[in-house]
Amino acid sequence: MNVLWLCITAIVLGFSVEAQLNPTCSSNDSIVLKAFMNGMESTIDGWTSASSNCCNWVGITCDFHGKVVKLELSKKRLVGNLPDSLTTLHQLTTLNLSRNLLKGPLPISIFHFPNLQILDLSSNEFSGSFPLSVNLPSIQFLDISDNNFEGPIAPGLCINSTGIRVLKLGVNYFDGEIPPEFENCSFLEQLFLDANLVSGIIPEFLFRLPKLSQLSLQDNLLIGELRNRNPSNLVSLDVSLNGISGNLPDFFHTFPNLRDFSAHSNNLSGRIPASLSNSGTISSLILRNNSLFGSFDLNCSAMISLSTLDLADNRFLGSIPDDLSSCTMLRNMDLGGNKLTGSIPESFKRFDSLSYLCLSMCNLKNISRSLEILQHCPNLTTLVLSRSFHDEEMPSDANLRFKELKTLVISNCKLTGTIPVWLNGLTKLRILDLSWNQLGGRIPPFLGDLQSLVYIDLSNNFLHGEIPKSLTRLPSLEFHNNSLDVFLDLPIFMRRGTFGKVLRYGYGARSPPTLDLSNNFFTGPIWPEFGNLRNLHILNLRYNELSGNIPSNLVNLSCIETMDLSHNELSGQIPLSLVRLGMLSKFSVAYNNLTGFIPSGGQFSTFSASSFEGNPGLCGEFVLNCQEVEELLQTPESEEEEWMISLPIWSGFGTGFVLTVMLLLVVPTIRDTHRTDKFE
Repeated sequence: MNVLWLCITAIVLGFSVEAQLNPTCSSNDSIVLKAFMNGMESTIDGWTSASSNCCNWVGITCDFHGKVVKLELSKKRLVGNLPDSLTTLHQLTTLNLSRNLLKGPLPISIFHFPNLQILDLSSNEFSGSFPLSVNLPSIQFLDISDNNFEGPIAPGLCINSTGIRVLKLGVNYFDGEIPPEFENCSFLEQLFLDANLVSGIIPEFLFRLPKLSQLSLQDNLLIGELRNRNPSNLVSLDVSLNGISGNLPDFFHTFPNLRDFSAHSNNLSGRIPASLSNSGTISSLILRNNSLFGSFDLNCSAMISLSTLDLADNRFLGSIPDDLSSCTMLRNMDLGGNKLTGSIPESFKRFDSLSYLCLSMCNLKNISRSLEILQHCPNLTTLVLSRSFHDEEMPSDANLRFKELKTLVISNCKLTGTIPVWLNGLTKLRILDLSWNQLGGRIPPFLGDLQSLVYIDLSNNFLHGEIPKSLTRLPSLEFHNNSLDVFLDLPIFMRRGTFGKVLRYGYGARSPPTLDLSNNFFTGPIWPEFGNLRNLHILNLRYNELSGNIPSNLVNLSCIETMDLSHNELSGQIPLSLVRLGMLSKFSVAYNNLTGFIPSGGQFSTFSASSFEGNPGLCGEFVLNCQEVEELLQTPESEEEEWMISLPIWSGFGTGFVLTVMLLLVVPTIRDTHRTDKFE
């Protein structure tokens, strides 16, 4: 009897466990989800051929009663509007529809789920205003960022949803002031209002919220001064890209846990306050593009956590402080765009932590000595010295050694001399920019041997001779590889793009694989072997003296986006095969000696007439109609006699020759004018 009882109990328990592991979807929830699926303009992967039990569908989680508790369909390419009926899923705790193409206004009922804890509708195309009345008593995580919502921020978010911990409203069009009701969000840990149209002052109560650790208010219309008189638990504070004014306040002692502070692109003035320059917690300090002045004396013995320092584009004076090298954690430093004088301090020889250094647009001296000092920084990977040194000679010392350098930018300094031989030792170099100087001589062939080189800009110099064939064998440009796109390794910040909600990055901008030799005096051909550079995205050879045909091998540049061969002495025809360059978006062969028909089809149908002008022998829809050219070449004898009377010196040659010669006489004049202007 006991055995029978145990068997019956085991069977019952087995059915119970199986029911919990494989629940059957309730009829109401099944109807709601099928209606949701049928209302989409796109199919939902994993639903159309799924079983009748919606608990088995992709992205659906049910409880043991068969009630849907989680609907997670992020990145499913959904297109359509949200139906009101979703709110009948009363047990729903998670609704994640982020990163789709959902559109239109949201049903007001979406904000009245009784059990919803996570609501993520970010990165869609939702529009309309946000309901002022919100009743989500269980909500903890709410993300509607990166949409097209407008109007005021709902004050109800913190009246009936006091337990909310994460609130992300960024990259929309919300306006008005920050609601005072937000003071009730006592459990709020993260608040993102970035990239909106929020105005008014920053209320002090935000700093007092007991659990708030991350506050992002960047890229809005906030004004007034920064104020805080009470202790704050903030770890990250971003108020950049606003209209905040006044002196940078001496209030950082009220932020004992603050690690990241960004207030760039405001109207801040004054000196760096003592409570900031002595902070032991600050790791990232970004104050670029303000009106701060004086010297930026930092107490490195106190700032033991400082890793990123960006004070660029302010009004700081004097020389670069000697003791910066004693900031033992400092990796990224941008001091450019200030009124700095003198030279790199000798103490930088001991700057072991330094990885990124930008000193652009300063007034420094002695580039040779500066490079000699900086070569001792063992971890230096990025060095930007644009417009820092003027009218000096590029050091050619072969003993310079930068073991870890990946980015070298010394542009717009009017440096003379030749491309230095010590570059041959930069075996890890990926970006080389020596543009807008006065360098002469030839390109040394060893540049083509640098295994990691992906981006070369030698434009606007006085380089001459043939382009070395070694550049057609750059190892990192021969094979297509998206990972070869290069970035400056300073931390990024987001902001709204010019034409909409796309996030832009102030640092870390993509530098596509590039070869820019424009505005020099290179002669000889464009080597057919350039077609080997299959990972090249930008090829710029304009304003040189290159001759010969355009190689048909350039069709192998499968990743090319920009190709500019204009203002040279190229002849022959445009290879018809170039229409197969599907990525090509910018193309110009203007002002050469090209002849024949302009290819049609492919990307060539998108190029304007300016891409082909200044070539007297070219014909096509953009320039002279080909039939008109043929008619000119077959001018009747009576018209030809008139030409011969007007131009007797050319008697015996055809009218087509006359037309060609006239244009060839005009084109060099235009070319010389451009060449003169480019160095002014």
